[in-house]
Amino acid sequence: MSTKSVLGLLVLVITATLLYGSIYTVDEREKALVFRFGEIVRSDDMPGIHLKVPFINNVRYFDARIQTMDAEPELYMTTEKKNLVVDSFVKWRVRNVPKYYVTVGGLPTNTQARLAQRVNDSLRREFGRRNVQEVISGDRAEIMSVVRKAIDDEAKEIGIEVVDVRLKRVDLDPAVSERVYSRMEAERARVAKELRARGAEAAERIRADADRQREITVANAVKDAEILRGEGDAEATAIFADAFSKDSEFYRFYRSINAYQETFREKSDLLVVEPNSEFFRYFKKSDGAIDR
Repeated sequence: MSTKSVLGLLVLVITATLLYGSIYTVDEREKALVFRFGEIVRSDDMPGIHLKVPFINNVRYFDARIQTMDAEPELYMTTEKKNLVVDSFVKWRVRNVPKYYVTVGGLPTNTQARLAQRVNDSLRREFGRRNVQEVISGDRAEIMSVVRKAIDDEAKEIGIEVVDVRLKRVDLDPAVSERVYSRMEAERARVAKELRARGAEAAERIRADADRQREITVANAVKDAEILRGEGDAEATAIFADAFSKDSEFYRFYRSINAYQETFREKSDLLVVEPNSEFFRYFKKSDGAIDR
């Protein structure tokens, strides 16, 4: 290989190396800072391919997407001196890359540490202005809006933007919750006992009224039955008396026949009596004459 060829190849390699070291790309999900000997020389690169001249410049990339800081649950005191356990999170993203790099070193951990303190202070201030009822029922949206605006203004100092602040959960302190639940349980037990007592009283009243109605109904039925029985007996007696007065012999014969029917109803019936007794007066002779 000739000297010219070697020199040409060497120049080509050096040129390719310089060109490769001078080209960098910026993803649309990132922001880039171009440094020269540790000094920021450019921070406004759009997504795409870029050149760094001279090639000794170096590039650092930072995530430009929305990031989430999930804070640890904290205790906050209301105006009633009651502690609430609050679980929150913050959505943020890098806005001013040079300031972000200078103030927190471009590290998400440092950023979230600063944000956590500011969110904690803002929430403590807002909860301290309200009572439990206002926090739980009505003012949660207002609290989130006020805190977001407050920490967003402060977050600009470190080059970031606070997109949203949310309260995931707001609960009473566990010790307070136990007391509240105990009071609720006692109150429900008292109401249940009162309702059961009212039910038992109503049941006794209904049962007593039913018993009274039953006794009245039975007594009226017995009275009506006795009246009907008495009327029937009186009518039967009258009929028998009338029949006896018209034909006493026939009446005695009819009564004897009924006595025979009742006495000898079953085959196993047994009657020990003399055959010529008064009982068999009409058993053998229809005229009722008795053999002596």
